[in-house]
Amino acid sequence: MNRDDKKASGSSGAVGVWPRRDFLKGVGLAAGAAATTSASAATASQQTEHSSATPTQREITLTINKQKITQPIDNRTTLVDLLREHLAMTGTKKGCDHGTCGACTVHVNGQRVLSCLTLAATIDGADVTTIEGLADGDELHPMQEAFLRCDGYQCGYCTPGQIMSGVACIEEGHGNGSAEETREWMSGNLCRCSAYPNILAAVRQTSGAEPASDPAEQTS
Repeated sequence: MNRDDKKASGSSGAVGVWPRRDFLKGVGLAAGAAATTSASAATASQQTEHSSATPTQREITLTINKQKITQPIDNRTTLVDLLREHLAMTGTKKGCDHGTCGACTVHVNGQRVLSCLTLAATIDGADVTTIEGLADGDELHPMQEAFLRCDGYQCGYCTPGQIMSGVACIEEGHGNGSAEETREWMSGNLCRCSAYPNILAAVRQTSGAEPASDPAEQTS
């Protein structure tokens, strides 16, 4: 009689000792059952959490550049993504996505905001103005004309946000004081091409603080 046979018959003196193969098989079955139970519990927990979570889709209505638009969105959609990705209004630029460069500046209810930090769902019913809404048909806004006259852009990527901030800066009463005041209130808009003197001139000329002229002609 071999060792396994002795263990099976109890002739070794140890009562109830399993043969090695049966023991390993039992351990495997127990482990599999435990894993299945754990997976089932996790799935049930996820289903419960999902059913009790706030719905991620909603419908909002905005008046954008004087046109009322109703759009279904995910609750996490930012205003800049709504404009660019959902409504194909790509004039508003996505620069840093962290609210530090100002390229995404638009007006919401008359106030300038950083659209990359603004959740579209939080402004349901608001009045939004973007760079596309400044011109009156073929007639440019005075700020747009000033940027052309003063060469207030180079690569042009920051220009929409600069123009929107410039318009707001004047409406807020910071465009016709000192140059330092205007510069301070435009400081949230970065220009990687460093066209700041011309941008400042465009804002101040639009406000009437300086006469309309080409800055390049003054230095030539």
